[in-house]
Amino acid sequence: MPFLNFPGALRRWSRLLAALGLVWVVLGACASGGSGNRDMVTAADDSDARKRARIHLELAVNYFAEGKTTIALDALKQSLASDAGLFEAHNLRGLIYMRLNEPALAEEGFKKALALQPQAASVQHNYGWMLCQQGRMAEAGAQFNAALANPNYDARAKTMMAQGVCQAKAGEAAAARSSLLGAYQLEPGNPVVVYTLAAQLAKQGDSRSALTYIARINESQWANAETLWLGIKLARSNSDGVRMAQWSTALRTRFAGSRELSLMERGAFDE
Repeated sequence: MPFLNFPGALRRWSRLLAALGLVWVVLGACASGGSGNRDMVTAADDSDARKRARIHLELAVNYFAEGKTTIALDALKQSLASDAGLFEAHNLRGLIYMRLNEPALAEEGFKKALALQPQAASVQHNYGWMLCQQGRMAEAGAQFNAALANPNYDARAKTMMAQGVCQAKAGEAAAARSSLLGAYQLEPGNPVVVYTLAAQLAKQGDSRSALTYIARINESQWANAETLWLGIKLARSNSDGVRMAQWSTALRTRFAGSRELSLMERGAFDE
């Protein structure tokens, strides 16, 4: 049963992705997971030019988070003009150009960031995600694996989830399931991880396991129209009338006017 277009539905799940995301925006070497044995950089170590660069970079990050992409790019250009030596600035440049659908410029940004900080797992993650979007799966896997191999990296679940999404996109069902289960084991309370795992299990035909996972979201504050609709279809396939009725009511009362409610009302359970 085609429960959903995976990972297309994941991209549409904007509320959680906006909050938790599949990309990393970092400010400072400690966040990269790749500082090695170097001392932490503090304000006392910065030149005036670097201080100006950091101020503009912070503004650029804030604009980027607010969706003000061109304004973020303007602030980033000022940061790079003050000091082009911050790997975080080049990482953000890559993310900005990803959003602007300029893959060549995005790749240039990530490569420059890695030239400045070769063990920056956050950048490897972002670069891998960009490569995945381009269908360059082997290269994407190499970047994800490099990030995961970093013993100082503390966001392994995010990278394993992204890797699982990309493996699913490439048709590598067993590998995708393994990566997503690994992400879940690391962060069982992360709703994006749980949803992504449930969606992949549903796609693979394991509707019973998928129902168990999606119930953990639909019975929490993180439920939304997308998760409820997936849960309704899974409950239906498992003949779970109680959950189907419960989630159908929630979809009607909480998400009136949603695409998912329209699909449910016309019985489009197999679309």
